[in-house]
Amino acid sequence: MSEARIDKWMWAVRIFKTRTIAAEACKKGRIQINGAQAKAARMVKPGDIIQVRKPPITYSFKVLQAIEKRVGAKLVSEMMENVTTPDQYELLEMSRVSGFVNRAKGTGRPTKKERRSLDDFTTPEFMDDFDFDFDFDDDDEA
Repeated sequence: MSEARIDKWMWAVRIFKTRTIAAEACKKGRIQINGAQAKAARMVKPGDIIQVRKPPITYSFKVLQAIEKRVGAKLVSEMMENVTTPDQYELLEMSRVSGFVNRAKGTGRPTKKERRSLDDFTTPEFMDDFDFDFDFDDDDEA
């Protein structure tokens, strides 16, 4: 098969969990083929560069084989090549680290996990090194 629909291809190589989600991403303008916006019915061929915007980063994939049937996870590397730049992965890591700091207004109280992360972030590291158990004898005070 020399060409395949973009929504079927992204589902087949496991970029999206369902074909419906892949088609919806195309409709929202989050998919580009060689720099141009793509509709769900757009055909891809080997050599095309697909850019998938999943906030906060944009993934880039090179099409090695155009398929429309879903393949096992071990075979995905034969169908596509991940060409996402390292700076995009740094953005992802930065958003994970700082994600709990910039909470949107009106989202409610932080979850237990978010609260622990916030406490770890705001507590200075050197505070863990001190022993705050002071022993005062009544004799020493006079």
